[in-house]
Amino acid sequence: MNAPAAVMVSLGQCLSTMSLYSSGHPARERVLDSSFAKLADLLNDIQYADFSIIGDGVVFHDRVVEELRNWDWAPRLSAAGIGRIEIDADVTREDWSLALDEMYARLDGKPMDSSAQRQTVATSVRFGPLRVLAGAEGAEQAVEEKPAPAIEYEAAARLALSLAEEVVTVNWIHEEVLSTERIPMAEVEAVVGSLAIAMHRDKGLLLPLVMLKEFDQYTTTHACNVAVLAMGLAEAVGCSRAEVRAFGVAGLLHDIGKVRVPRDILNKPGRLTPEEMSVMATHPAEGARILLEKHKQMQMAAVVAYEHHVHLDGAGYPRFQWNRGCHFASRLVHVCDIYDALSTNRPYRKPWTTEQVLNYIEERARSELDPSLAHTFASMVRGATIAPMPPPGLAG
Repeated sequence: MNAPAAVMVSLGQCLSTMSLYSSGHPARERVLDSSFAKLADLLNDIQYADFSIIGDGVVFHDRVVEELRNWDWAPRLSAAGIGRIEIDADVTREDWSLALDEMYARLDGKPMDSSAQRQTVATSVRFGPLRVLAGAEGAEQAVEEKPAPAIEYEAAARLALSLAEEVVTVNWIHEEVLSTERIPMAEVEAVVGSLAIAMHRDKGLLLPLVMLKEFDQYTTTHACNVAVLAMGLAEAVGCSRAEVRAFGVAGLLHDIGKVRVPRDILNKPGRLTPEEMSVMATHPAEGARILLEKHKQMQMAAVVAYEHHVHLDGAGYPRFQWNRGCHFASRLVHVCDIYDALSTNRPYRKPWTTEQVLNYIEERARSELDPSLAHTFASMVRGATIAPMPPPGLAG
């Protein structure tokens, strides 16, 4: 077993032992000693350890820990709000002990007292949910963009026509991921930037790609539409500019796992068989793996890729071994994903009207969808001035 896996396995052993023995018991201290020794070995040649927990697995820095695929403790830690653990090289045994005590308290549903919280915060061990954006404390503010300028109707219409280039770029991104499993982040950020500008104008929300359905394959335009909708909904619920852009990236990449679904299933002109649906249902986990294996900064996008088909009541897919809620970003993108999917013309059904889709979204609140996000989304779309956009190629 490699060193990162050994540390996390020992962490699980410590938490299990804490349920049996009180603080200071020799058995508990022996397990803690062993765990700290494994941690010291891991940190011998590096400045810090960085673990991310997603689904039933663990990522150490930017690599999936193969020994911990389907690790029993992963969903339990995630359910307790522990999706990321950072440990500095100067960690002490006392620091590690305090951190484990608080982890156990969270797993047990018991809040730590304020003095213990202050002690733990001062240590070299930090943990909590996956960040909206990766990086040092304050990075969210550091990458915030200036507000996208409002644009007049005519300019917005011209820009929507020009977004055919962005659709082509997203198609290229998918092909690049398929052939190299590299996420070309410069292009992803550029597309999200273009979509963010197109989304803003003075009279309300612009959904610039709704009329581009016939331009390219469904998965490509769907990714762009979900990115636009996710940014609009994130703004509607009061997210920061950095969060809005992060949600846009997550929306653009939420279906990236479909590059590993056979094309004959992905583009089948009809309903999928149960066997084909089982293959299709692998795309959330595959998308999370692609994003986490290669890109340390894609934590939130990976979570969204993994969770965007999970229902509020636990139905959907993938099914969690331990009942837990999904990340806020996943719940937000889920609403936008449904809206665009049902609004789209598919070989096996006609597109629903806007009001039909919004009624469906509101009906599914509390069972499949976050009720606050569902109702906010419906209000946002009903209140938006959506400009009709001609398909590309018809510009004068």
